[in-house]
Amino acid sequence: MKPLNVPKNNQESQIAFKVILVLLCLALLSSFFAIVNAGERGVLMRFGAVQDTVLSEGIHPILPIVYTVEKLSVRVQSQEISAEASSRDLQNVYADVALNWHIIPTEAHRLYQEIGNKQAVIERIISPAVEEVLKAVMAKYTAEAIVTERGTVKAEVDQALTKRLQPYHIAVDDLSLVHIKFSERFREAVEAKQVAEQEAKRAEFVALRAVREAEAIANRARGEAAAQQLLQPGLTPEILQRQAIEKWNGNLPLIVGGEGVKLFDLKQLVETGQK
Repeated sequence: MKPLNVPKNNQESQIAFKVILVLLCLALLSSFFAIVNAGERGVLMRFGAVQDTVLSEGIHPILPIVYTVEKLSVRVQSQEISAEASSRDLQNVYADVALNWHIIPTEAHRLYQEIGNKQAVIERIISPAVEEVLKAVMAKYTAEAIVTERGTVKAEVDQALTKRLQPYHIAVDDLSLVHIKFSERFREAVEAKQVAEQEAKRAEFVALRAVREAEAIANRARGEAAAQQLLQPGLTPEILQRQAIEKWNGNLPLIVGGEGVKLFDLKQLVETGQK
């Protein structure tokens, strides 16, 4: 007897059927397990109702159809938010805030039940909270104080925002006031004030220098007067005459009349007498 030859097309169909069957079995088997990746927590739901159990990282057996798992990241998330506020002296303040936050792992199921996924958390909770806290804190400080006491303002915003987000199962890791800007009119006023202060300091310096120079002249005059008082008792007519002779350059006085006409030359008279 000749061996029975199975058509090649039938063999390929059987192989494809077996592969599909294996894949279906694997898919069905995988539905009995939930894999929670690193940095995530699994929210367990029974027929859509959130359960109190929070699934940690790893593989967890579940009953398909009855239970489903929603995964939420509990890693630190970074969010940049721009907000506008007003200072105590009614100046417009424009601030860019960089916020680092994360979902509290043990409360992930409550957050999902009350708020939703990450996008809902940002839009409904974090952004409005940042804007409201900034407005409340900036209103306590003048525009100048916001600049000069930036560290204090940042710490107060951080503290207020932490307290505000805690009931929503969100923890604040860090907050930075990246940029703080004011209106163009306020910047011009600040520049004008700085120029005025510099001019005032310059004028104060000039006045102080004039006072010190006047004091130096007065002290010098007092010193000269004191020296004269000390020398006066010893200045006899003979001493004064001798000092005059020592300082004389040998030239006799010339007496000149009106319109430059020479009237009397003592030097010439002396020379004539000597001859």
